[in-house]
Amino acid sequence: MRRRVVVTGAGVVSPLGDSAAALHAALMVGRCALAPSDLVAGSALHAGAIAAFDPQRYLGDANFRPLDRTGQLATVAARLALDDAGLDAAAVGAREVGLVLGTTYGSVRTIAEFDRRGIEVGPLYVKPFDFANSVINAAAGQTAIWHQLRGPSSTVACGAASGVAALALAADMIASGRADVVLAGGVEELSFESLVSFARMGLLRGDGRAPEPFGREPAGFALAEGAALLVLESADHAAARRARALAEVVGHGSAFDPTQAADTTSLAQAVTDAVQLALGAAGRTPDEVRAISAAANGGRIDDAEARGLAAALGAHAVAVPVTAPKGMLGEALGAAGALQAAALLGAMAAGELPGVPAFAARADFALGGARAGSARVDLRLALLDGVALEGTCCALLLARGEGAPS
Repeated sequence: MRRRVVVTGAGVVSPLGDSAAALHAALMVGRCALAPSDLVAGSALHAGAIAAFDPQRYLGDANFRPLDRTGQLATVAARLALDDAGLDAAAVGAREVGLVLGTTYGSVRTIAEFDRRGIEVGPLYVKPFDFANSVINAAAGQTAIWHQLRGPSSTVACGAASGVAALALAADMIASGRADVVLAGGVEELSFESLVSFARMGLLRGDGRAPEPFGREPAGFALAEGAALLVLESADHAAARRARALAEVVGHGSAFDPTQAADTTSLAQAVTDAVQLALGAAGRTPDEVRAISAAANGGRIDDAEARGLAAALGAHAVAVPVTAPKGMLGEALGAAGALQAAALLGAMAAGELPGVPAFAARADFALGGARAGSARVDLRLALLDGVALEGTCCALLLARGEGAPS
């Protein structure tokens, strides 16, 4: 018998705040995190950077030398999540807490710096700490070491769907009895290398304007950085320690587009399949979904995502409210899905859902409930998805928990 999985805490490090409530509040007032980036000289690229990030503010006076920026972001998000769930160091030490971390690159900045130094000045001058952080699972390993997490540890890398996939894997770990408590989410840092690579592919908006999710003309997206981790627990374990249940993970699904977004009809079908699998796993019907947190970022696959969601929800797609945080937050890749989930937790607590920035309603758009303004919503059940250019599509259903305001 599969166990129920609840969310008991959330840790957020983002350009729009360091808690689920702060992130949600910023989205509600339309605060945009995107600003001109100085990482690529002479460009008009905007990005969502975390200004003046200082891990000491959250972790105290400690030795941060083993941690690069990606590791610091993940480690801080883990601390905030554990604190929010009421799990101090003693409580963590008394149980085997797992970790599932989604990321697209790991730390591409560290990898590039390690290679650059070795080529330019020689192998004797490379930094040993850089080598340790050059593997994609370094942030997860460093986070587990820092917080003494002794449970299963995994890194998930499937592009912008990584954060949602990490939450799904962690939920399966708990539901199957492999773990009682798992930190799950994602992390990504901004870097010169990531900005240049996406810009060269023609995927970034380069005119200085904010991206427009589900816009009439897909002009491109803006990259962002951040980390978000949720504390997932079995419902029985959470009840035994009298922890509040903010939400429940009731179902998830994943599918793959073999064309890797070259055929948007194939991509839309993968989105549909992922959502239908999530609904089937949850034993829910489309008309029970009260809100959608879409992965739309202003890029060329937004329309395929919308068509896929609409096909999965059927007639209900014309009424369900939609939010698209990446219009204000930016595309945080591996961290994006977890940031969407954290923002949904804030929306569930407040009973209000931010809209889709700069959205202009049109008769031919597949999701009739999308609008620019916010909406009062009874968020008993919310759907979030992650859609990657590489083909992975994931969907996850969150039900409001007993510990969340109704």
